[in-house]
Amino acid sequence: MTNFIEELRWRGMLHDMIPGLEDQLAKEMTVAYIGFDPTAPSLHIGNLAAIMLLKHFQLAGHKPIALVGGATGMIGDPSGKSAERDFLSEDTLRANQVGIQAQLEKFLEFHGGANSAELVNNYDWFKEFSFLGFLREAGKFLTVNYMMSKDSVKKRLETGISFTEFSYQLLQGYDFYHLYKTKNVRLQMGGSDQWGNITTGTEIIRRKEGHDEDATERAAFALTTPLVTKADGTKFGKSESGNVWLDPSRTSPFAFYQFWLNVDDQGVEDYLKIYTMLGQEEITKIMSAFNEKPEERLAQKTLAHEVTSIVHGQERATSVQRISEVLFGNISY
Repeated sequence: MTNFIEELRWRGMLHDMIPGLEDQLAKEMTVAYIGFDPTAPSLHIGNLAAIMLLKHFQLAGHKPIALVGGATGMIGDPSGKSAERDFLSEDTLRANQVGIQAQLEKFLEFHGGANSAELVNNYDWFKEFSFLGFLREAGKFLTVNYMMSKDSVKKRLETGISFTEFSYQLLQGYDFYHLYKTKNVRLQMGGSDQWGNITTGTEIIRRKEGHDEDATERAAFALTTPLVTKADGTKFGKSESGNVWLDPSRTSPFAFYQFWLNVDDQGVEDYLKIYTMLGQEEITKIMSAFNEKPEERLAQKTLAHEVTSIVHGQERATSVQRISEVLFGNISY
């Protein structure tokens, strides 16, 4: 077991958190969740940092829950978007959920005892709500002023935001409340762009449960990680051809390996910390050797092999590594 917050700090994976979280994690096994949007039948490496966050949480002795947003996926999160997304059909969303769930099971331990991971789908509780019922159950606990203060909404007011997307934070906030009541979830985690949506959930919980603002008993918490960027400051996670998917039928293991092999020198240490399970001492040694002979690209080779092993398995990672070396490394087999 590790100290979860300290693990995130040295890996550069901690952006913000609600005070009191460290005390909560030290006190008892805590349940936390992260939501995944089922807009495609596969997750991509943009989701991989969130998956690793859940993995570290479980290794620290806590219980992770992965929420597949079958209901919220019908709406679309406006965070970081300049225009409204197209709606997906229910059949498409269900098919996407099946693919995502199979992928998550590769990373998390679902049969490991008290802190076994769980998968939930918010469609399971939202499908029972009537419109009037949801307004009474959730809508009355937040003011429009509060909802409009969130960055995800403010940035879209200039171009226009529909009521559908405006309501997204209320739906995500209610997810947190539902899991708080039914699964004892005390923490929601996500990228830094999700801070507004996550704290909407903590506010709904506080108001519905009648907690004082400074109460710590049964408090709900938020934690976010920095958005991973490239050296030029743009969002990390895409190749020239688009998303780098975890599904081998959408991005081949060889192309997946090559993506990591070709990351820039400036970002490779950060990526080793975020996307691999290598420890601090190991990464320090790798970077020391890399800095002495950067032309040998030891850090990139280690990163490519480690991440490909995590996603596609050790055997396939070794295979594509050998193919890459034959093609580009003047090595023959």
